[in-house]
Amino acid sequence: MTAIEDRERIARAALTRVIEPGDESGGRWLSRFGAVGLMDRLTAVEVDEATLPGASQRRLASYRARAAAADPQRDLEGIAVAGGRFVCPGDGEWPTQLDDLGGARPIGLWVRGGAHLRTWAVRSVAVVGARACTPYGAHVAGLLGSGLAERGWVVVSGAAFGIDGAAHRGVLSAGGATVAVLACGVDVAYPPGHAELIRRIGEQGLVVGELPPGNHPTRSRFILRNRVIAALTRGTVVVEAEYRSGALATARRAVELGRHVMGVPGPVTSGLSAGVHELLRGEGALVTDADEVVELVGGMGELAPERWGVDRPRDVLDPVSACVLEALPARGEVDAARLARDTGTPTDETLGRLYELHALGFVERHGGSWRLTRRAHEGSNARRGGS
Repeated sequence: MTAIEDRERIARAALTRVIEPGDESGGRWLSRFGAVGLMDRLTAVEVDEATLPGASQRRLASYRARAAAADPQRDLEGIAVAGGRFVCPGDGEWPTQLDDLGGARPIGLWVRGGAHLRTWAVRSVAVVGARACTPYGAHVAGLLGSGLAERGWVVVSGAAFGIDGAAHRGVLSAGGATVAVLACGVDVAYPPGHAELIRRIGEQGLVVGELPPGNHPTRSRFILRNRVIAALTRGTVVVEAEYRSGALATARRAVELGRHVMGVPGPVTSGLSAGVHELLRGEGALVTDADEVVELVGGMGELAPERWGVDRPRDVLDPVSACVLEALPARGEVDAARLARDTGTPTDETLGRLYELHALGFVERHGGSWRLTRRAHEGSNARRGGS
C-alpha cells in the first residue's frame, strides 16, 4: 500500500463516522473532492458556503463536529485486533456491484471474517423476511439456506430475528458460506439475542457493516442497510413479509438495481405472506426451493429438475391404449365391438390394444367381454378422485 493509499483509507475510515450510510449528498461530495479532499474541507480552520456546496450551515456544522471527533487510526487498529479489516472502493476485495448504488454507495465496508468478500459476493443470494415469522416461514428459510449452501451459493441476510436468523442457521448447519450485513459496527452483536449466531457467522462466514466499530443501529440505518444487501447479491428471495416491511424494501431496491427478485408463497389467509403475494403479482418470480432460486440467478444450464407427480402404471401407455382403457366401465364388462364404437378405433386394433392391456395387467377377459382389474382401479383412483 502506498502513502497515498494510506491517506485515502484513513480518510474514508474517518468519513464513516461523519456521513450516514446512504447519504447521496455525501456521496456526491466524496466523488467530487475525493476522501482526502473532503476531510480536509471538513477539518479546515475556516469554512464558507463553498466548503460543501448545497449544505446548510447547520448540516455543515454537524459534519465538522463529527469530523473533529473521528479517530480513524484507532478504528483501523481496533478492527484489526478484532480480526477484521476496512475494505474500500478500489481494493481487490471490494465488490464492484456495490458501485451500482451511485451516490448511495458505501464509503467503505468494515469486514470481520477470513473469506474474500468480492469472491463470495459474485455467487450470492439474499434471503430476507419477517422478524416475527411463522414456523412455516422459519422452516422454509432454513431449507433455502442449507439448500443454497449445498449448491455452492453464499447466502446474505441481516442477522435479524425470524427469517434472517433461520436462513443463516440453515447455511451454518450445512457447513456453507453466509454473510451478515449489520446496521451497526461489526463488533456489536445486534440483536443481542443473536450474539452467538453472529459470532458463528464471523468464524464460518463474514460479518459486514458500513458503520465503524462500536456504532449502534438506528431505525433509519436498518432501512439503509437493506440497499447493501440488495446490491451485493445476484438476487433477493423474500420468504414472509407484510405489506410494509424492510424485506419488501430490499426487494424493491433489488428491482431498481436490475437484480432478480423472488418470493416464496404462503397461505392466502396469512398477513405475513400478503406482501410476498403482492410482490409475486408484480416483479417477483415464484420459487419454492433452492433449485428454483439457482435456476434464476445461476449460469446457463443450472436448471431446476422437472417436477413430476407420483409415477403411475398408466403413465407408460400410448394414447390409443390409454383411450381404450379409459372407455372400459368402472364396474361390469363390455365387449370389444362396443369399445371400438365408443373409442372410434377399428375393432381389430381395439382387440390388439386389449390384449396389450391384458399383458400389462390392466384388464382381464371373461369369455367375449373385458373388464378392469384391481390394478387398473388403483392406478385411476387418484386421478378420478381429484379435480
